[in-house]
Amino acid sequence: MAMPQPSWGIGVSDAPSSPRTMRTLRKIQSHQVLTTSSALIAQTQSSHLSATHGTDTGSSATQSGSTIRTPARRPRSNSDAAAREPSSLVAPVPTQRRPARKTGSGVGIKRSLLENLVRDGPHNGNTKQALQELKYLVLSTGVDADGDGMSPYRVYLWLILLNVAPLPTDDYLALVHRGGSPAYAKIRNDTFRTLATDPLFKRRVTEASLIRLLNAVAWKLHDTKNKPRSRPSSSRRLEMEMLVNTPPSIKEEPELEDPGSGPSSAINDSAIYVQGMNVLCAPFLYAARSEVEAFALFHYFVTKECPGYIRGAMDGVHRGLRLVDRCLEIVEPKLAAYLFSKGMYAELYAFPSVLTLCACTPPLPEVLHLWDFLFAYGPHLNILCIVAQLIRMRDTLLESPSPNKVLRSLPPLDAKGIIALTVLLVQKIPDDLYAEMVNHAK
Repeated sequence: MAMPQPSWGIGVSDAPSSPRTMRTLRKIQSHQVLTTSSALIAQTQSSHLSATHGTDTGSSATQSGSTIRTPARRPRSNSDAAAREPSSLVAPVPTQRRPARKTGSGVGIKRSLLENLVRDGPHNGNTKQALQELKYLVLSTGVDADGDGMSPYRVYLWLILLNVAPLPTDDYLALVHRGGSPAYAKIRNDTFRTLATDPLFKRRVTEASLIRLLNAVAWKLHDTKNKPRSRPSSSRRLEMEMLVNTPPSIKEEPELEDPGSGPSSAINDSAIYVQGMNVLCAPFLYAARSEVEAFALFHYFVTKECPGYIRGAMDGVHRGLRLVDRCLEIVEPKLAAYLFSKGMYAELYAFPSVLTLCACTPPLPEVLHLWDFLFAYGPHLNILCIVAQLIRMRDTLLESPSPNKVLRSLPPLDAKGIIALTVLLVQKIPDDLYAEMVNHAK
């Protein structure tokens, strides 16, 4: 069943190789099982049987001293540059392909209200009302996904919630074809460690794909940092002089952007790559159906939602860590006092969780569900999600004489439980502190 492009005024990358009609996008399929154990047994038995009965095929192969090699099929991934798997040494035997796993968007399968809204777009063109409904459905029903966390419409949901515009594939390819960026060595030093113990991620996303995307983002940030600021033209200077010389009584507010402030200034002060961006990038690549989609989402996120996380000093991350301590002190003062008495402040255990929006804590399918919530209601709520994880560990921490050992690795994520507790914690946070949470990553 084809997956149509959402009619929200925003969308996915317009890859030249795919048709541009609304309902011709291929249905996503999780990493397929390439060779089942029963198929391998059947192949081995067939090869052994041929050799035993002295068939022509077996004898010719034996006489020539060579074996028939059949390349094994690779799992589905976003990379076309990964090393091939070792070839099979047995003769191929025709086997029936396993049917693709249904993920809730095929013929005769009932779709959820959330999926229908993503597919069909706003009713009567009321985008604001539809967006509110979309967020509520994310919170109340969640995104339908299989056991691996794969959903046929999650990436479109993220594009809508983050309001990411379509990106031409050629723009991404142009960045890839530029070769190694100034941060290429740092990127290569991190990518092989990205979610290294997660088999789901390793099956679907290759290191080559991760390197390409991070290198393309580094080039994009590099170009923005080194772009010369344009000087005002003579006519523009004349307008500015007229504004200066105009009496205050009739002066209008000039529509000029302060060159020393705003998002462009934040990007100019940012690094083109910092350690941890590889983990933050990983869920985007895992959930997306192409590198172009993942690139558009990731670049938008680090430049618009959390530019403070990628500045050289990572001041946004450090502000987030201080907010974790302050929020914990408000909502759970006894636990906070105990941790502080042991010298356990958030900067000692929560740095990866703040920087990566909890993507550093497995399992990956739960990370994706948590991100659905964060993208719907704001990534700043990740601060309270970390506090919620601490509260869920409250008894264990209070009973431990060395809580630092407990906090070396947080328990596996339970997205549903964390989200439910986070919603309750929001009501306990004062307005001024909540405002700091909203702006801490800018």
